[in-house]
Amino acid sequence: MKPLAVHGNLGAKILLVLAVAFGQGIFAQATSENQLTTHKMEIAFLMFEDYETLDVFGPAEIFGRLTDHYRLKFYSIAGGIISNRHGVPIMTEKLGTMNNDPYVLLIPGGMGTRREVNNDEMIRQIKKVAPKSTFVLTVCTGSALLAKTGLLDGKKATSNKRAFSWVETQGQAVSWDERARWQIDGNYYTSSGVSAGMDMALGFLADRHGLAFAKKVAKEIEYH
Repeated sequence: MKPLAVHGNLGAKILLVLAVAFGQGIFAQATSENQLTTHKMEIAFLMFEDYETLDVFGPAEIFGRLTDHYRLKFYSIAGGIISNRHGVPIMTEKLGTMNNDPYVLLIPGGMGTRREVNNDEMIRQIKKVAPKSTFVLTVCTGSALLAKTGLLDGKKATSNKRAFSWVETQGQAVSWDERARWQIDGNYYTSSGVSAGMDMALGFLADRHGLAFAKKVAKEIEYH
């Protein structure tokens, strides 16, 4: 088959039409890819030394599977590698470089919270970022850090039952629930210790996407 020959004004018009159509195709593809990227909601994990492993990676497994809905980001005050007592390092971005207000700010617990409640910069940053987040989730003693900011004052919250008496001292104006597996008050979700963070994450999905959606995710990871 011979290639199409174009001549004169007619050829110019054909080439123009093809160029416009091709350009529109590229633009449409770029727009589609951009929408695919921008519609994903950010789950921002606030990391610190001596975080509790499952507090982070339990919810990360659940949210991270939903690549059509969420993207995971890990931040710390200074950025760089953050590690814990289990020897699990994770690369983080500097919190000050956060470009967008996150859909979820997730604050884990761990032995590091005992130090971080006295870290004025950490508390100041949480107090700055949390109100800009659509939702704030805490796992275990991460609720102590949130309570220290005063943002939980007058709200219902819970925490790790083994550290409950200590957590209470970090926010005496909080309505602490000593029995709940996880507690919800407005856009604040707080959970009990370690594995409870996964229950809370699935509960959060049920609230946002429906119970059947959350059950499907739980089944995929064989979580009962």
